[in-house]
Amino acid sequence: MSGLTFMAFDLGAESGRAFVGRLEGEKLAMTEVHRFANEPVLLPDGLHWDFLRLCHEIEAGLTKAGREHGREFDGIAVDTWGVDFGLLGKDDVLLGEPYHYRDHRTDGILPEAFRLVPREEIYARTGIQFMPINTLYQLLAMRLAGSPLLEMARALLFIPDLFTFFLSGVKVNEFTIATTSQCLDVANRVWAGDLLARFGLPVEIFGRIVEAGTPVGPLRASLSSSTGVTGQVIAGAAHDTAAAVAAIPATDPDFAYISCGTWSLVGVEISRPLIDARALAADLTNEGGVAGTIRLLKNVMGLWLVQECRRSWVRAGRDYDYAALTALAAEAPAFKMLFDPDNSEFLNPPDMPSAIAAYAARTGQAIPGTVGEFVRAALESLALKYRFVLETLEKVLDRRIPVVHVVGGGTKNELLCRFTAEATGRPVIAGPVEATAAGNLLVQAMALGRLGGLDDIRRIVRASFPLRTYTPSDTGAWEEAYGRFLDLVSSSG
Repeated sequence: MSGLTFMAFDLGAESGRAFVGRLEGEKLAMTEVHRFANEPVLLPDGLHWDFLRLCHEIEAGLTKAGREHGREFDGIAVDTWGVDFGLLGKDDVLLGEPYHYRDHRTDGILPEAFRLVPREEIYARTGIQFMPINTLYQLLAMRLAGSPLLEMARALLFIPDLFTFFLSGVKVNEFTIATTSQCLDVANRVWAGDLLARFGLPVEIFGRIVEAGTPVGPLRASLSSSTGVTGQVIAGAAHDTAAAVAAIPATDPDFAYISCGTWSLVGVEISRPLIDARALAADLTNEGGVAGTIRLLKNVMGLWLVQECRRSWVRAGRDYDYAALTALAAEAPAFKMLFDPDNSEFLNPPDMPSAIAAYAARTGQAIPGTVGEFVRAALESLALKYRFVLETLEKVLDRRIPVVHVVGGGTKNELLCRFTAEATGRPVIAGPVEATAAGNLLVQAMALGRLGGLDDIRRIVRASFPLRTYTPSDTGAWEEAYGRFLDLVSSSG
């Protein structure tokens, strides 16, 4: 069969990229054709994504791809972060710029949610980790604030679904992204309509659910005219983590993964949702994967900690790139201070270094004194949190997980990969860096019948990208540090 050419738009919390991928035989060749910033905008009513700007950048990416790689593409798909959404009103008018999940409107929302529906009931239906940023609680916050948008809304589309609509004019809710919302009955793969009604939410705005890898229609004629591009728009693995996990180069099903970027998603792949008392107690999430799989995982704050520190230092006139920050961390003393990355004070503080320093003071630890010490504290704490989540997964699953795959942008941080191997006492296989875009492209190939499923996707990934293995060696000091870390996690609840 001749080669197929696809476009993938991969949007993260900091930036977006457009890739062209060509599948020839057993190899996927990827070329980045466009990169752009993804910067939220603080408006009088809260923090929003600049969706209109992102639409402009997607159109620019299509134009560049068409100019450099030919007019015709076999598939075009978008993946993004989870939980956020846009509302469409009459005649499919977008009702305002979508809110950003770090907006403070959901602060303190969980107790109010549990007053309406007990925590155990919500989990039994949705199987999703309790986070105030989840779609369910964003919608509840809108209702409690008397937002008129809920009354005006005719359809809810998650962010990648909104881009699919922008590209094709077709409204669908792709399964992997829908599961992040805590609005879906994940076991039965339908909207939890009765649950939503108990929260006073309009059930009718939730639309048709489609599986990852569903062709939805051709690129809109107006976009084809303006960009010079034609192609089939595909609802692929719309949640970026689902796309990344699909591209994990595993040869054996017994593995854990860390999809490492602004967030770190630490989990395993299972065949059906695991919703029981132990999973609830561990606050694990059951998110949809590709080809009928479930991603049993936990969200960990991730490299947001370093990104926000860097942003603070740039504001102060000290502009370090990430390579320089990692080099400074490598030279800093080990285990000077540790913290639980998922404490609420790190979700969106005004100044991340100040938040870390305040945590150190409150817990009786040495306050980091240099840039390298702040970054090292973040990376060591992340590695220890990875171990904590892995051990939690092992207890719930009643088995040991022998190997960890790390994919995504975090694989470029060799220090964090090495810390992860040492902290967990497991070999860490790092790569590919662009797992999300690769998964996006290869799920499109699956949608068009070129690949049969996950085994085929992962075989292509192994053949196409370099991998690096980190083997644990010096774990003794990490054991003592882990004991300190467990005390901090316990004291933070």
